[in-house]
Amino acid sequence: MCRSHGEGRSALARRVPMRDGEGVPATVLVVEDDRELRELVRRYLQRAGHLVHTTGSGAEAIGLLTAGGVDLVVLDLGLPDVDGRDVLAAARDGRDVPVVVLTARSAVDDRIEGLRRGADDYVTKPFSPTELVLRIEAVLHRARSGQSDAGPATFGGGRLWWDEVRHEARLDGRPLMLTPTEWGLLTALAATPGRVYSRYELINQVRGYEFPGYERTVDSHVKNLRRKLGPDAAEIVATVLGVGYRLGWSRDR
Repeated sequence: MCRSHGEGRSALARRVPMRDGEGVPATVLVVEDDRELRELVRRYLQRAGHLVHTTGSGAEAIGLLTAGGVDLVVLDLGLPDVDGRDVLAAARDGRDVPVVVLTARSAVDDRIEGLRRGADDYVTKPFSPTELVLRIEAVLHRARSGQSDAGPATFGGGRLWWDEVRHEARLDGRPLMLTPTEWGLLTALAATPGRVYSRYELINQVRGYEFPGYERTVDSHVKNLRRKLGPDAAEIVATVLGVGYRLGWSRDR
């Protein structure tokens, strides 16, 4: 039975928004027969801002995947009712839902087989929950980058021009000469305008991991980015007190 909020298959398909990348948190399905591990992973993913549904049944996982609305699967291969490889196949065949395998099978041959069968990443037990979340977010980022529009985007009535593919940004026609970290911050904010990012989320978007003092580091880089944006900087990169930052200008349609 699906353990997250007591919702079943129809509720999952009904509640989960489309994967349009416009400020929508990822919906992660955790398939793990160990109840304590399920809850541990669920808590860490929810803390990172994701919607989480859990089950200890491979058959139910396949049903949930068939119903749709799942952005990524965290999958234990050693399930009691269905071979985890069948769940992996259900995620990949025709749906191309990313899969992060979480398993006690640590042998090199098992890793190779899992990756060959379509797993996007392979994490062995025992594991660090924080590292697992970072790996999940890296897989989600790669998946969504592949789905995103390759063309440039504009914001604020055309004043801010941003092209992730060309790695270029302009404000009022003026090229913005950004450091890699400043570019990463702008890219994270521009990908989902209006969405509030915590400092934790931003540093993981840019660096891929958390480190001591990251809050002050993010604030320093935001200050430098704003300096380059000029008089409208506080409106473009807006502060949300007690939470973090968001892109204040809407994406032009």
